[in-house]
Amino acid sequence: MRRRFRTLMAALCALPLALAAAPSAHAADPTSLTSGFYVDPDNSAKRWVAANPGDGRASAINNSIANTPMARWFGSWSGSIGSATSSFTGAADSRDKLPILVAYNVYNRDYCGGHSAGGASSPSAYASWISQFAGGIGNRPALVILEPDSLGDYGCMNQAQIAERQSMLSGAVSQFSRQAPNTWVYMDAGNPAWTDAATMAKRLHEAGLRQAHGFSLNISNYLTTGENTAYGNAVNSQLSARYGYTKPFVVDTSRNGNGSNGQWCNPSGRRIGPATQMGGGAEMLLWIKVPGESDGNCGVGPGSSAGQFLPEVAYKMIYGY
Repeated sequence: MRRRFRTLMAALCALPLALAAAPSAHAADPTSLTSGFYVDPDNSAKRWVAANPGDGRASAINNSIANTPMARWFGSWSGSIGSATSSFTGAADSRDKLPILVAYNVYNRDYCGGHSAGGASSPSAYASWISQFAGGIGNRPALVILEPDSLGDYGCMNQAQIAERQSMLSGAVSQFSRQAPNTWVYMDAGNPAWTDAATMAKRLHEAGLRQAHGFSLNISNYLTTGENTAYGNAVNSQLSARYGYTKPFVVDTSRNGNGSNGQWCNPSGRRIGPATQMGGGAEMLLWIKVPGESDGNCGVGPGSSAGQFLPEVAYKMIYGY
């Protein structure tokens, strides 16, 4: 039987704003059904350490990154998606731990940025994929980050494409509500340097946020926890004023220990941030991006592809240089 833990969690998870939060579509709290976060035994840092035990950087990467709970990203590379999410959440459940999953396969993914372009072949293909994603989780407890980048930039999209994306995201949230009752879904809300709070609140609401548990911030970015918390509170102020509800939010702290230098794509001099934990001004501080994984062919990762593990970048990120 799963252990119940952290009696102080209710206080830590409280929203900073004294506003009434919209009820989640899910009745169960996955953090209360587990005993801490899951360390992915197959994360890219662990794989690199296992393949390079004699490398002088291996010990630091193993101790500071590879054994930290962090998200696993799922997309077209994941094979049969229902089997993939079932295997991952099943392994976590067998250890009484809470897994973090990222769904990253929306049709026309990263349409305006391009570094991570791809995704499902059509809206209907995405609907089938995300349904199988949710079905693979089933009744197991989990956190899901839904489609990073999807609401951050509409600049190159026409109104029909925007409506299409909103429909895909709201449909995805509905699938989790029906098939994964012990999963908290966070819709991605970009970061403070991308879109103003009023615009983001509108985009979130129109894409189905009311039925999700909350929203996520700073994924694959470097802005400080304080900047993100202020932004999350501002988004909630807009949600409250316009639509009458607020939502919890989580912050990706995996690479924000030194804050941002204004660059988003493999900048130098960044540092890992606080490891996965409750609170910190948000509902949770999570490692969603794996430190050391490339943002694309740019910055200190020339010649790399998005998601490729770069050991020298990871090593320098531990020490902040």
